[in-house]
Amino acid sequence: MDELRNHPHSVEAEQGVIGSVLLDYRCFEDVIELLTSEDFYIQLHRDIFDTVYAMFAAGGVIDPVTILDGMKSRGVYKEPDSRNYFHRLMTETPSAAHIRQYAAIVREQSLKRKVLDTAGEISAMASEPESEAEKVIEAAEAKFFSIRGDRLSKALQPIPEVLTRVLSHVRALAESGGRLPGLPSGIADLDDMIGGLIDSNFILIASRPGVGKTSLALNIAAHAARFTGKTVVFFSLEMSREQLASRMLSSEAGVSSNSLLKGSLTDKEWERLGSAASTLARLPIQFNDNAGISVPDMKATCRRVKNLGMIVIDYLQLMHGTPGKRYDNRTAEVGDISRSVKVMAKELNVPVLCCAQLSRESEKQGRSARMSDLRESGSIEQDADVILFLQRGSKETADTLDENEVELAVAKNRHGSTGSIRLEWQGQYTRFSEKEWRHEA
Repeated sequence: MDELRNHPHSVEAEQGVIGSVLLDYRCFEDVIELLTSEDFYIQLHRDIFDTVYAMFAAGGVIDPVTILDGMKSRGVYKEPDSRNYFHRLMTETPSAAHIRQYAAIVREQSLKRKVLDTAGEISAMASEPESEAEKVIEAAEAKFFSIRGDRLSKALQPIPEVLTRVLSHVRALAESGGRLPGLPSGIADLDDMIGGLIDSNFILIASRPGVGKTSLALNIAAHAARFTGKTVVFFSLEMSREQLASRMLSSEAGVSSNSLLKGSLTDKEWERLGSAASTLARLPIQFNDNAGISVPDMKATCRRVKNLGMIVIDYLQLMHGTPGKRYDNRTAEVGDISRSVKVMAKELNVPVLCCAQLSRESEKQGRSARMSDLRESGSIEQDADVILFLQRGSKETADTLDENEVELAVAKNRHGSTGSIRLEWQGQYTRFSEKEWRHEA
């Protein structure tokens, strides 16, 4: 009885969640934002949840047979206990339709356990003779705040059917007068090269810190949302939503970001700021600044977004791999993240624009950035459909670039040409504009 009192949990609710997933894997999307494996009290349930999570991230087939096989691969399968347990859960779970209610109970019990554990830690700290009350209170506030804020395959088709869709798409483009096949980026020369931001494409913008990849991503996101009316979801793992919105305001209003930071604006600047805020407020852009979010979480979130047009991630190397999955090194983990991003783009059928950092090697004088300069590159260069390098200049252009010019190099384009584009960096407004220059590779 003491153990049950000190460790709140509901075996029935946990079984309801797992049983629902076994009955219908599609309902896993309904709980992926509510639960992690750590929310389960029973270790077997944690193992099953982690296995399904990894399969969901990889975009593979999920059913009782493949889950059992996944558990074998992870070394958490027990014969015949696991198979018998699966059969029992599928038999005893009334319906997968109630999975969110089951998940809410599991989450509630998990929070209670965390509260009890944290209370024990705080009690131990307060009992130490040399402890200071203020520091104990600060620690308690931080720990409890952490608890509160912690939550946040297609069938085979015969070629005639596929060709029919392709021809219909080409015909629609022809009738539209040469409309871009993808969303407009706002950079005409870039759109000419890559065809715009094409559905299911994984597009990478890479640079060294401070060159402007976040600003370029924001510029592109705002343009795509403005001219298509489709929703752009922006996941920021580094900057807060307020910081991103401030940059967009600066760019849209033509007001110095430094003036916004200090609040020192002229009357005319206040007018432009108000007009810009009104314009931006109408754009279908949604921000998520959860630094701990994973690709499966992103995918589950975006599935619920109406009229989804594009996903932006800033930036790739700050992300973590699939929870519960072991990696030999960070390069392998980033490679797994990269593959998951590509799978997400394909499954949701929208372009995913992802920022990434280049290594220090790319700063060496006299050479252009290379794909091998991608930090912890792993399989990024092979997963991405388009790779863009934002740099102060390559060996071909360094001597001719003005102080405020930046080169956008299309280093990889799976569906078209490569080359370089010059952009003017207006740093005070955190925005880019095109220059009358272009170099074909």
